[in-house]
Amino acid sequence: MKRITLLSLMIGLLIQGCHQQEASKGEGKSLEAIFPKGNKGPAELFTGNAYNIGLVPNDSVYHTVVGNVYFEPGARSNWHTHPGGQILIITDGEGYHQIEGKPIEIMKKGDVVKCPPNTRHWHGASPDTGLQQMYVVTNTDKGIVEWMEPVSDEVYNSK
Repeated sequence: MKRITLLSLMIGLLIQGCHQQEASKGEGKSLEAIFPKGNKGPAELFTGNAYNIGLVPNDSVYHTVVGNVYFEPGARSNWHTHPGGQILIITDGEGYHQIEGKPIEIMKKGDVVKCPPNTRHWHGASPDTGLQQMYVVTNTDKGIVEWMEPVSDEVYNSK
């Protein structure tokens, strides 16, 4: 009786493992969340679905803002600048980053990207894979963000 129960348990775990492997192979690979998803970003600032959660609010001691953004596949920010600069830490998925006038760069889990002060740029997920990024907006005493127009499909798809 114990052998049959143990064998049934082992077969069940094997089947469950196979289903999990197949689910992770397909499109829309789910990302491993570190922080809660947050609130959906406004359509005036993002193309597609992007969710933001603040982690460290601005203050007069550290002069930084820290948060996390989850971009669904194909989602991206508008063009924007940060008067004091920005640092992106990619925690999962795959995405794009572009500084105006330069080629699009691919970002993957573990990458760190520096966006210089007052430099037009955008960032977001790749067409097929979501992106999770922590952001650190530095020198916030100079300002936090200046939003501009959406990134066109032509620019986004030029990768």
